Amino acid sequence: MRRFLILATVLALTSQAAAAATLERIRSSGTFRIGYRADAKPYSYQNEQGQPAGYLVDLCLEIARALGPDINPQFVRVAAVQRFEAVRDGRVDILCDPSSVTMPRREIVDFSLPTYFDGAGVIFRSGKPIGRFEDFAGKRIGVLEGTTTEQTLRASLGELNVRATIVTVREHGAGLDLLWDDKLDIYFADRGIIAAILREGGRPGFELSRQYFSYETYALALPRDDGAFRLLVDRTLAQLYRTGKINAILEKTFGRTPLDELLKALIVLNSLPDR
Repeated sequence: MRRFLILATVLALTSQAAAAATLERIRSSGTFRIGYRADAKPYSYQNEQGQPAGYLVDLCLEIARALGPDINPQFVRVAAVQRFEAVRDGRVDILCDPSSVTMPRREIVDFSLPTYFDGAGVIFRSGKPIGRFEDFAGKRIGVLEGTTTEQTLRASLGELNVRATIVTVREHGAGLDLLWDDKLDIYFADRGIIAAILREGGRPGFELSRQYFSYETYALALPRDDGAFRLLVDRTLAQLYRTGKINAILEKTFGRTPLDELLKALIVLNSLPDR
């Protein structure tokens, strides 16, 4: 038992030391590794020039500036199903994508202050409205694999005893191609992402549901047990919220559309003082 306790203590201390070294590693290497997604527009995506872009990417660039002028942001593309493991395993220092905060995910990574508020929505064919989970009965439904959106879909249909065919995909583009090609009846995803797709030339004959089918709070995923790094990230976000600089960042991505009341509340509640 004594040997076990000693080994457990050594492993815990080693883990804490490794986690606490994030800032030291960034500053000694001069490189800040930012994990981003290619298909999560408008939050985190690859633009037409092949460059990382989006609201959450812009937030991470603000954090890079807070690290100092000698720090070089290095973008690392991650897949949705592997993104938290990329943080846990040290392949990226921070994850800048629409990640919903959940307790199981907090067993793998830590999270920053909240960054956005969204929820699930659906794209469907015009004339066949979808307003509640019961309307999914008998439908072929696409959803991104390994996400809270998939969990919400499966749990909700199960609780309501609604029978439908769920088709998982690894990227939003693949799911929407299936929808356009009439191989799906519905595509179920973060409402902000699919709204952006329709705004930028979605296919005629398709609509976005007005309803939210879930409510989710996004935050930036960070290495666990690294208080110093998390404090720098949270301080940067709180300053953006408190000074109103967040408005220009939001406008760059979402235009001058009035902010949702829940998003306004999120910003106000996390405008933490720095003194």
